[in-house]
Amino acid sequence: ALRLDAGPPPHATHAADPPEEPRPERPAFEAAEFALDSGLAPRARALAEWARPAADAHTGIVELALALMHQIHEEFEYLPQSTSVTTGALEALSLRHGVCQDFAHVLIGACRSLGLAARYVSGYLLTQPPPGKPRLVGADASHAWAAVWCPPHGWLALDPTNDVPAGQDHVTLAWGRDYADVAPLRGVIRGGSGNAPRVGVTVEPL
Repeated sequence: ALRLDAGPPPHATHAADPPEEPRPERPAFEAAEFALDSGLAPRARALAEWARPAADAHTGIVELALALMHQIHEEFEYLPQSTSVTTGALEALSLRHGVCQDFAHVLIGACRSLGLAARYVSGYLLTQPPPGKPRLVGADASHAWAAVWCPPHGWLALDPTNDVPAGQDHVTLAWGRDYADVAPLRGVIRGGSGNAPRVGVTVEPL
């Protein structure tokens, strides 16, 4: 008689489960995207050469990122309306002036050119600082800064416009590879020529 419930024949073998491959930590895996080129903050020799002295002087990523932030603040002039939303890191590096968006792009491009991951952060600043603290540049409009991936600590947010790490006075709205990923206005307007938006921002604690 044939028994259908009989066990496997003597020669039958069970394949062992394949060993699980180690998976990268999710934050580190996601940070890898921000080490690649983007239109406004590419990896470039000029950016790497500009950042090389700081890289040679600082072996730690945190110290290097802070040094690059200080370098931008010292070497670049904050000059409103001197650039546009299409100005990239290389052009800003050549001009040595610009606005918060340009300074963030230079920091991001320099970090990427050294093999680090960095992203663009868009947000707002507290309009009136607490007593005893200086009012930050860019507090009346949208603001931009950068964040550098510093393992094992995570993202280090830096504001080269004000030469400070981004803290409680910085309100994050969005982040991306560069300004183009997080532009607050996007689309087409049909109408007469000469139109331009005027934006004012007031940020205060609740």
